[in-house]
Amino acid sequence: MQIQRRDVGLTVDDSLMRLYVAEPAEAGQYPGVLFYSDIYQLGGPILRLADRLAGYGYVVAAPEIFHRLEPIGTVIEPNDIGRLRGNDAARRTEVANYDADTDAALDWLQNHATVAPEKIGTLGFCIGGHLACRAALNPGVKAAVCCYPTGIHSGKLGKDRADTLERLGEISARLLLIFGDHDPHVPAEGRDTILNALRTAGREPKTLIYPANHTFMRDDGYRYDPAATDAAWTEIVAFLQVAFGTAALPFP
Repeated sequence: MQIQRRDVGLTVDDSLMRLYVAEPAEAGQYPGVLFYSDIYQLGGPILRLADRLAGYGYVVAAPEIFHRLEPIGTVIEPNDIGRLRGNDAARRTEVANYDADTDAALDWLQNHATVAPEKIGTLGFCIGGHLACRAALNPGVKAAVCCYPTGIHSGKLGKDRADTLERLGEISARLLLIFGDHDPHVPAEGRDTILNALRTAGREPKTLIYPANHTFMRDDGYRYDPAATDAAWTEIVAFLQVAFGTAALPFP
C-alpha cells in the first residue's frame, strides 16, 4: 500500500513535540498506532519501520521522545557518544513528562480524520517498548506491541521510578511482548518478572522470544538480525490484524 508522510507539531507543557506521521495515501479510515523509537529518536532505522507498518494500512504517529531536551528534528547517532547522550536524556525526563506526551499523541490520533478512533494501538522498541506498555494503561488503546522493552521489570524509565510493573493489571489491551534471548537489558529474570506480574494480574500476553540480542530490529547496528526481524514483523502484522479485525494485506 502506497503511503504518505508528514510532520505534525504538538505543544506539550510548552514544549514543541514533533510527531512524524506515515499513513496510507488512499483515502479512508484506518487503525492508528502510536509508534515509539528507542533512545536514538527518529533516525532512518526507526522511520523505515514506521513506514513499513503504515504500508499495511495504519496511521502511524511517532513522537520525538526527548523534545524537552533536544532541538526539534534531532537524530541521535547510535554510537558510543550517542548512547551516552540518549541515556542521559532518558534519565533527565520525568515519567510524568513521558505520560503527558503519550496523552497528547493519543488525543491527536483519536481526533485525526483518517483514524478509526475505536482502533488505536501502540508499538515501541527498547525504551519505546516500555512507553508503548505505559500507553496501554489508557483504556482507549486496544493493542500494544512491546519490542524488547527496557525498564519495566526494574522501574527504570526516566528521572524517577516508573510504576509500570505494578500497574500491568490495569491494561485491558491485547499485548504482544517480543524479546531477544541474548538481551542484557532485559535478561531472563527480567522477562520472568514481567510475565509473572501479568499472570498474577490475570493477563496472558502473546510472548515471543528470538535467539537474538537487544535492538535486533535496527538495521544499522551490529546486533541486527534480519531473520529474527522478519519473523517478528510477520507476527506483529498478524497480531494487529486480529486485534483490529482488519483484512490481511500483502507485504508491501
